Amino acid sequence: MSEDAGNSTAVPLGTSRLPVPPASAEAASTGAAGHSDHALVDDVVELRLPAASAYLSVLRTATAGLAARLDFTLDEIEDLRIAVDEACALLISDAVEGAELTCLFSLSPDALSVSVEVPSRTGRPPRRNTFAWTVLTALAGEVDAQAGPGQRVALRLLKRRGGRL
Repeated sequence: MSEDAGNSTAVPLGTSRLPVPPASAEAASTGAAGHSDHALVDDVVELRLPAASAYLSVLRTATAGLAARLDFTLDEIEDLRIAVDEACALLISDAVEGAELTCLFSLSPDALSVSVEVPSRTGRPPRRNTFAWTVLTALAGEVDAQAGPGQRVALRLLKRRGGRL
C-alpha cells in the first residue's frame, strides 16, 4: 500500500520503523533515574477511549505522568503533551464515527514511544508535507505514520530524554 505523493511507503501496523532504545543492564537494575524501580524499564501502558476531541485531555495527562516517571524535563513533557494532542487530532479528523482510539505508551529508561491508532474513513495516513507533521517532528523527535488492514491508521512518536540520539 502506498501513500500520497511525497510520502514513503506505508508498512503494516504492528511493525514500527521507530527504534525503542534497548534497556541497558545498569538501567534494568537501577531504573531510569538511579532509583530501584524495575517498573520503569520496558513498561507498556495502553489506553482505549472514544475517538473524540473531548477525551484528548485524558491522553495529555497520561503522557505527562508517564514522561515525568522517566525524569523528562518540564519542557520535554510539555513537548510530548502537545505532540500527542496533535497526533490524535490528526487521526480523529478522519476517524470512523463512533470509533475507538488506542494509545500505546512504551517506556524505556531514556525514551517514551507513543503509538496512536484509529480506524479511519480513508485508510490513509496523514501527509508528511504539512505544517502539522513539521510540528510533530519538532516536538517528538521521531515520527512515523502507518496504514494497516481494516483501514486502521497509526502515528508513532518517539521522544528521547535529554535529546539523546
